[in-house]
Amino acid sequence: MKQLRRWLTACLALVMMAGALPVTVFGADISIYSDKIPRGKTGKNLTFSFTIRNNSGRELKNLRVAFDTSGGEIWDEDEEDQRTGSRFPFEITGKLHDTENWKNVGNLADGKEKTVSLTGQVRRDLSEGYYKVPVLVEDENGAYGNAELRVWISKSTGSDDSEDDTAKSYDFILGEGQNTPDGVYPNVMNFSINLRNNSSATVYNVKASMVLDPSSEKFPFEINDANYDRMFDKIAVDETVELGYSFAIRSDTYSGYYPIGMKIYYSDSSTGDEVKTFETTFYVRIHNKEKEDERGEFNEHDRTKARLIVDGYTTNPSNIIAGETFDLVLRMKNASNSVSASNILLSIESEKVSDSAVFTSESGSSSIAMDSLKPGAVEEIRLRLSSKPGVDQRSYGLTIKAKFDSPEFKNAEESMTVDIPVKQIARLNTGTFEVLPESIKVGGESNVMFGINNTGRVQLYNVMVKFEADSIQTTDTYVGNIKPGETGNVDCMLIGAAPTEDDGKIRVIISYEDENGEVSEEEKELRLFVSEDMMPSEGDMDTDDFGDTLVEETGFWKQYQGMLVVLVLAGLIVLAVAIRHWTRKKKQEALDDLEL
Repeated sequence: MKQLRRWLTACLALVMMAGALPVTVFGADISIYSDKIPRGKTGKNLTFSFTIRNNSGRELKNLRVAFDTSGGEIWDEDEEDQRTGSRFPFEITGKLHDTENWKNVGNLADGKEKTVSLTGQVRRDLSEGYYKVPVLVEDENGAYGNAELRVWISKSTGSDDSEDDTAKSYDFILGEGQNTPDGVYPNVMNFSINLRNNSSATVYNVKASMVLDPSSEKFPFEINDANYDRMFDKIAVDETVELGYSFAIRSDTYSGYYPIGMKIYYSDSSTGDEVKTFETTFYVRIHNKEKEDERGEFNEHDRTKARLIVDGYTTNPSNIIAGETFDLVLRMKNASNSVSASNILLSIESEKVSDSAVFTSESGSSSIAMDSLKPGAVEEIRLRLSSKPGVDQRSYGLTIKAKFDSPEFKNAEESMTVDIPVKQIARLNTGTFEVLPESIKVGGESNVMFGINNTGRVQLYNVMVKFEADSIQTTDTYVGNIKPGETGNVDCMLIGAAPTEDDGKIRVIISYEDENGEVSEEEKELRLFVSEDMMPSEGDMDTDDFGDTLVEETGFWKQYQGMLVVLVLAGLIVLAVAIRHWTRKKKQEALDDLEL
């Protein structure tokens, strides 16, 4: 018995050492691991997190995780090794069953990781020790991987229970990482507020109720709906849900910030009857009429105000191509040494071309709100803008109009302008290549003509054309500058240098410069065949080698044989007529002599 206990003790020590390390399970496509071992107590909820990594080489879609209630294991010095479902460490309820409690993880790109968590209530009949918690991971195509994650379970005591109940707290965060919702009368204000469960456990049967008020000084929206509650079956630990709203702004509201109360009702278990409440607040900003200034109106020159300027700006990318989207980062500075600015509203107006703005906001809003800017302070404002395609390459103005309050100056205004350069991509194409003749001998010449069309919106400077091939002498020709929409003509002679040994391809390299002197090239091709010169020299004609001469003569006869036949026939006819005429003349002379 003692030997058995020593053996069990040694096994327990080895298991505890293994349990102290992160668990990693590698499947064909994913790996599942945990950085630490959670500790829980019997009868209490236990939430533990683990990480899923995608090793599949592709994006996994619609991932989900759940407990695998078919396994579990305990190491304890006084108990037998248990490997049945009866030692699964959590209470197995309908909500916990692996076919009903899948938790959606979403999509996971290749090589990326995502941390998820699962929560269960620890069984009260467990002994203290390490337990394995098997989990399953699936995507939309089925099972992908599983892992047995370790947890440490200890016994709860009466004092522990009271301390746990007292220490357990629930917290929710509204609007995390979001800008303050901003609305302008009389436009409808559509916005959503993020609600994150900042608690240590999943909450169930969640109802988020907005606190309404009939007074326009407290609630700036028209109350048109009977119910503005948003319901959720459950919200997991660190899970964020959206509360979407659409309101009409009251006409009698004033510009400013309004606190909106929110009451959140929830339960700490899916079957619990006890409903708990959490109250919090978020703010909205309204732009409408201004309250009357109790200090009265003053002469503008008698009041001091802040001085807002654009201290500089950057764009990403640095070179803005017409028709593309870019980020504009403005450095807004309060140049005043002593006067602060508050309630700042910035509006952007773009220069127009053909009654159309060159720059437009990608979000559709051209206004940005800032709470305040202290004397000498600088704050960056980021805008996502789109440039108009088809505009000329030059700088275009973007005007920033600021409306703000100073301690002695209400609704002060400033106007600032920045010039943003817009570039166009140089474009060209070529007309049909005219090559006359298309085949020459070594040393012969061929005339090449074609046009270069500037199809872009920027001028092409110092256009050059180079012809390169093994069969010709490298030739350069200067075309000059080509304005947008115009054509530069190329007319040059190519000289054969060697017989063509390929398909007759001649490289045509067109180079040009932009206004900064940067050279760009485009390559075209034409075809010209160069053959060996077969004409014999004068010295060769004096030798006994008549092969080439015969070829030339044969070629001459074949080319002009028709004409020669006609000339010979005509000569014979003329000769026959002349002979006949001469014969008759002789006979007549003989007769004349006989008569005499």
